[in-house]
Amino acid sequence: MTKLFSTTRRGALGLALGAAATLGLSMPAAAEVSFEGKTIEFIIPFSAGGGSDTWARFNAPLLGKYLPGNPTIVVVNEPGGGSTKGANLFAARAKPDGLTVLGTSGSTQFPYLLGDPRVRYEYADWEIVMAAPTGGVAYVSPSTGVSSFEEIGKLKGQKLIYASQGATSLDLVPLLGFKQLGLDVQHVFGFKGRGDGRLAFERGETNIDYQTSSAYIKNVQPLVEAGTAVPLFSWGALDEDGNPVRDPTFPDLPDFSEAYELMTGNAPEGPEFDAYFAFFTAGFPAQKMMFLPKGTSQEVVDAYQAAVTAMKGDPDYIAKKEAILGTYEQVTGKAADTLYKRGTVISPELRKQVVDMLAAEYNVKLGD
Repeated sequence: MTKLFSTTRRGALGLALGAAATLGLSMPAAAEVSFEGKTIEFIIPFSAGGGSDTWARFNAPLLGKYLPGNPTIVVVNEPGGGSTKGANLFAARAKPDGLTVLGTSGSTQFPYLLGDPRVRYEYADWEIVMAAPTGGVAYVSPSTGVSSFEEIGKLKGQKLIYASQGATSLDLVPLLGFKQLGLDVQHVFGFKGRGDGRLAFERGETNIDYQTSSAYIKNVQPLVEAGTAVPLFSWGALDEDGNPVRDPTFPDLPDFSEAYELMTGNAPEGPEFDAYFAFFTAGFPAQKMMFLPKGTSQEVVDAYQAAVTAMKGDPDYIAKKEAILGTYEQVTGKAADTLYKRGTVISPELRKQVVDMLAAEYNVKLGD
């Protein structure tokens, strides 16, 4: 039986390459790849309790069940630097032996897209295993006087406080989004994860927040049912033509575009919306991805991708997926590669626009 443990230590990152990768020996055929008796570290560059952590802990035991040799999966939380710390660690130290994988989020992609000097990793170097679209829901405290999304207009002129991981993290989407809505939001930077942000909301230290779908379903829906949180809108999803639509996991909530119309009476358009939309696309339709390090053999990549395909047919996966991940389908192979490329590229013009705005309006410089 696959075991799932949690640790904050990086024990396996220092393991030497196995004999199959020794100079002069060829890699085994796909049928010979085996992780029997091995421990695989699944690096999550965020604190426990957030959406990425929830995603990893759902997938890890199932992935281990279908990898050759049924290895043990260890989820390792390495928060810090808006997730750049853990990603940098992976890029610098992970060996191409299949024993270390990285889970990224929009918070890992955004510093890369913006040219943040803290970034010491290159997405193009890595091998994609799986991509997982996700969504997110923004919500407020009932202390704002808002009791449903129809009353979003009541937020105009109010002082709102948001716990942010940083302006170059995935929290750039709410920063740009709240600005588009004309909300007066103070972004308190420095929180290590969205789980920490939720706890600040629960303590009454903030009055507006958002969580990715998995964390919202697990941790915020009970607050909504208890009357201590009021959902406003989801960030939404994209249809086959790339147009914004309601998130299928939250069909009763307006998407961001609808919320914009509720607030302003107009459909969203213009360069500021284009900038928001570019980062939304990078942060949510292809938000969570799993990678193997540079130099990993195709046989090992194939073994991982086959395990993803197999685990999606597992009865336990099917039974629990929607409750944990929502209605989003995780993909591998060509579909994952397409999302990976779309989620790690942005035009220089939009990049400059956002970087200049952060410096001018929030006094945020890359690397802060």
